[in-house]
Amino acid sequence: MPASRRLLAVALAAASCLGVQALPAAAATGSAPVVSRGVTIPEFYDPPAQLPAADGTLVRSEPLPLALSLPSLHGPLPGRATRLMYKSTDANGAPVAVTGAYIEPTARWTGAGPRPLVVVAPGTMGQGDQCAASLGLEHPLSLNGQTVSVGYEDLSVYRLLAQGTAVVVTDYVGLGATDRLHTYVNRVDGAHAVLDAARAARTVQGASVTAASRVGLFGYSQGGGATAAAAELQPSYAPDVPLAGTYAGAPPADLTEVTEGIDGSELAGALGWSLNGFLQTDPELRPIADAHLNAAGKAALADLSTMCVGDAILHYGYAKSTKWTTDGQSLSAIIGADPTLRAFLDTQRIGRLKPAGPVRVATGVSDDLVPHGQARQLAVDWCRKGADVSYAPVVLPDVVSPLLNHFGPLLADQGTAVSWLTDRLSGRPAPSNCLTLPVQP
Repeated sequence: MPASRRLLAVALAAASCLGVQALPAAAATGSAPVVSRGVTIPEFYDPPAQLPAADGTLVRSEPLPLALSLPSLHGPLPGRATRLMYKSTDANGAPVAVTGAYIEPTARWTGAGPRPLVVVAPGTMGQGDQCAASLGLEHPLSLNGQTVSVGYEDLSVYRLLAQGTAVVVTDYVGLGATDRLHTYVNRVDGAHAVLDAARAARTVQGASVTAASRVGLFGYSQGGGATAAAAELQPSYAPDVPLAGTYAGAPPADLTEVTEGIDGSELAGALGWSLNGFLQTDPELRPIADAHLNAAGKAALADLSTMCVGDAILHYGYAKSTKWTTDGQSLSAIIGADPTLRAFLDTQRIGRLKPAGPVRVATGVSDDLVPHGQARQLAVDWCRKGADVSYAPVVLPDVVSPLLNHFGPLLADQGTAVSWLTDRLSGRPAPSNCLTLPVQP
């Protein structure tokens, strides 16, 4: 069990909690509640010892109260939400429980065909269980003096619901579910969690979506990487989930370049989340990490394992990995010199398989946090494989902050991305600009 989980297991159940309420005893699995930075994680999120055999099978579900909801003549706006736990398979081929939420919209679907389903893959939330996007739907802002959790992905969810599409949100492997650490930016774990969320949504009680519903994927940043990977792996992993369209905004397709981009930035803490997740997935990397990380680096990884993105910005913003290593080398330099680390990151590369269905890749031309060049290269790689790609460079003023250069396009492009995806869900043919994709970024 990771050190962070041992710490959580012995945390006082009476610790202060703001914004997250414990669930009724009927949802309990018999273990003590997990407390992460003063937030009690509902016992719903504690996976059972045994999981179903089939991927996408619902393990449990219950009503999820949406914090932002209004009554109407036809039902609550934007819809009725259900908290989910479903079975998936991790990168090592082992069964894993994943949590999330399904929202049945009140708005009518006016496009062609039955009501479609969109899987929303959240952007970076953090690594503490209290950061899960499904909890963010219930409590958009949690601020208790120990953690800052913001459910910023609620905006994209609500915009999609307003179009009449059903939405299922995945928390990813290990975020929310309390049995392991979140495997941040893990290509296979993220893709499987996304695709199995679509399978699980079809069996939610009261859901209007079926196997006949068109499916779209929507994600930005970490979510863009997860949807991009899911589009690549869908033909082999989930042939029963054909994709009408995939939006991959600012995808971290090449983690070697992304590591260099975030080092020393406001989001430097994401380096710790990546390392924690990868060390959990491949314990053979542990001796390499132990040899290179000094006491400060190891303490940072343990600390970050329970943090949300707000916490990481406040406590590790602008941190340099050279302060975490025994010889003062950056993590990028260490990766470049170690064949084992290079080979592992190479397995995380997105763009080597042809994606299923049409895809839209959007990236800010000034983004140097999740570098624009490597995201654009993903579009180029897919075009070369004959994929149906719409590439959209988002032009915004270049500001001093790498974080703003990265998150600005999230808001600036979101409306266009929603429109593009709903067109695909209506059966309209997708435009492709592969032939006109410029050679230079």
